[in-house]
Amino acid sequence: MNPRAGFLRSRNILTVALIATLGWSIWQIGWDRSMVHTGGADAALEFFGAAFKPELSLSFLRTSLEASWYTVAYAVAGLTLAVAVGTPLGILASGALTRKKKARWSTVLGTRAVLALTRSIHELVWAWLFVAAIGLSPMAAILALAIPYSGILGRIYSEILQDVPQEPLRALRSAGASEWQVLLYGRIPMALPDMLSYTFYRLECAVRAAAVMSFVGITGLGFQIQLSLDDLLFNQVWTLLFFLVGLILMVDIWSSWVRRSLVR
Repeated sequence: MNPRAGFLRSRNILTVALIATLGWSIWQIGWDRSMVHTGGADAALEFFGAAFKPELSLSFLRTSLEASWYTVAYAVAGLTLAVAVGTPLGILASGALTRKKKARWSTVLGTRAVLALTRSIHELVWAWLFVAAIGLSPMAAILALAIPYSGILGRIYSEILQDVPQEPLRALRSAGASEWQVLLYGRIPMALPDMLSYTFYRLECAVRAAAVMSFVGITGLGFQIQLSLDDLLFNQVWTLLFFLVGLILMVDIWSSWVRRSLVR
């Protein structure tokens, strides 16, 4: 059997399955019901028009800055804890610590099951659970971010560690290095730029997630946005949104600077 022909047949099957799934999804939409709220145009114009006249009073800017600080603090603390947990789990899930095939696959499968479990529940659901358990505490936001992000980071770290060039690793092994030494002096140095790049991307996601989690009542940008939305103060909403955009841009500039410093 021609392997290429088998691959093409597999790809065709996948294409047909994706098209069938798309068609089924479109068919399930209730086209007989109104897709657009007829009275929403005026509300949309009012909301987006407020973007050109945001609230710039000193007191509200101070409130926005304080909410931004809380949001960043939750994001950084949650991601730091996620990195601390996700890094060792990612190393185990990569199978980089053992050469024995049976032990390697049992470790990989077991660790990846743990990673799948931690990231299968959205951080907003975790936030609701922790708020119900420990109240409106900053620790609720931090743990709600740390648990799913540790699973996400661990999974991506494991794949980055697996995808490093194998020639330097073989050279280390031929020189008598153990798998721990291969990991410390081979895999991690080569994988570090990509790992840092993805970690910074996850920091951007953590900032957005921390803002969204504030809707459950934890102090932050989301909490202030909810208060302004409840009072239909759209100019205040846009001020808070601009602060959120500014935070994301700051993280992006910071990550670009770190990546450039690593490749010099």
